[in-house]
Amino acid sequence: MTEFSERVEQVSISGIREVFEAAGDDAINLGLGQPDFPTPSHARDAACEAINEGVADAYTSNKGTLSLREAIAHRYDVDWGIDVDPEHVIATAGGSEALHIALEAHVDPGETVLFPDPGFVSYDALTRIAGGTPTPLALRDDLTLDPATVEEAITEDTAAFVVNSPANPTGAVQSEADMREFARIADEHDVLCISDEVYEHIVFDGEHHSPLKYAETDNVVAISACSKTYSMTGWRLGWVTGSNRRIERMLRVHQYGQACASAPSQYAAEAALTGPREPVDKMVSAFEERRDLVLDELTDMGLEVPTPEGAFYAMPKVPDGWVDEVIDRGVVVVPGDAFGERGAGYARISYATGMEELEDALDVMREATRAI
Repeated sequence: MTEFSERVEQVSISGIREVFEAAGDDAINLGLGQPDFPTPSHARDAACEAINEGVADAYTSNKGTLSLREAIAHRYDVDWGIDVDPEHVIATAGGSEALHIALEAHVDPGETVLFPDPGFVSYDALTRIAGGTPTPLALRDDLTLDPATVEEAITEDTAAFVVNSPANPTGAVQSEADMREFARIADEHDVLCISDEVYEHIVFDGEHHSPLKYAETDNVVAISACSKTYSMTGWRLGWVTGSNRRIERMLRVHQYGQACASAPSQYAAEAALTGPREPVDKMVSAFEERRDLVLDELTDMGLEVPTPEGAFYAMPKVPDGWVDEVIDRGVVVVPGDAFGERGAGYARISYATGMEELEDALDVMREATRAI
C-alpha cells in the first residue's frame, strides 16, 4: 500500500488555521494577516481590461510578462536604489511560492536552513518539504534577529538562512547595520541569504533595508509580493529576484509546479506597481495609528510589548492562559508558539482591521487580562 512521504508527514496544518477554526462565527478576528483595505481601483481595472481584451487568456512567459518584470525592477531602483535586471525576476503565485522555489532550488536533503524563532510559519514547513533540516534561531529582546546568532549557527551543512524584515509575526524591522552584516555573512561564508521582504513598504519607524543592496556576491535572493503593500492577498502575485544562475534554477521548479503566475493578476500587479502611491500611503498611515493604539492599550494593561516598527502585528508577552481567555471571550489572537517554540509566552495580534473593531477587541483583552 502506498503511504505518505516522510517530508509531508513532518508538516502539520498551521496553528493559525487551528485558532480560526476553533473561534466562533461572531468573533473579532485579530489573527489574520490580511489588510482590511480594498485593492486599489486602478489595479482592479487593469485586470478587468486585460480580461475583456483577451490578453489574459493565455500562458505568459514562465517568468511573467516582461512589462511586469520591468515594473518590479523599476520599483527596486526607485524605492531602494537597487539595480535589478528584469530578466532576473520570476513572478510567482504570491510570496509563498517564491519562498518555496527558493528553498527547493538550493536545499539538499539533510542540509540546514536557519530562520527566526518566532518566525513565519512557512519557513519550517517549506524547509522540511525541501528535505532540509529546520534550524530556528532565538531573537534579541526587541525581537530582531542578531547577525552574530546567524553566523555562530552556520556549519558546513548550512544551505541558507532566512531574514524577514519587516517581520511576521513580530513587526520588527532590522537595521541597516544588521542588513549589511547579513550580506557580509552570505558573502564570507558562501551561504545563501533568503530575504523575505513582503512587508517592505509597511514601515513606521526607520527605513526598510535589503541585504540585496549590500552583497558583493550573488548569495542573496529577495522575495516580495503585492499582497500586503497593495492589499492583494487574494490575487496571489509575488516575485523573487537574484542572479541569473539562481533564477534559472528556481525557474526549473516554478515552470513545472506553476507554469506561470495568473495572467490577470500580473496585469493588476503591474498597474499597482506603476500607479499612484496614495492608496499605499493611506493604508500605512492607518496601520501606524492602529499600532499606536494597540501599544498604548496593551501597555496600560500591564503587558510588555516590544514596539513593532513595521508590518501590522504586535507581539506582547502574555501570562499563561491569556490567549485562551481572550479567544473564549470572542477575540481571535494567535498563540506565539504557533510561530516556533520560542514564541511561547507571547501572542500575535494583527491590527489589520477597522478601528472600531480594534477598540472593541482591546476592551475584551483588558477584561481577559484582569481575569487572568
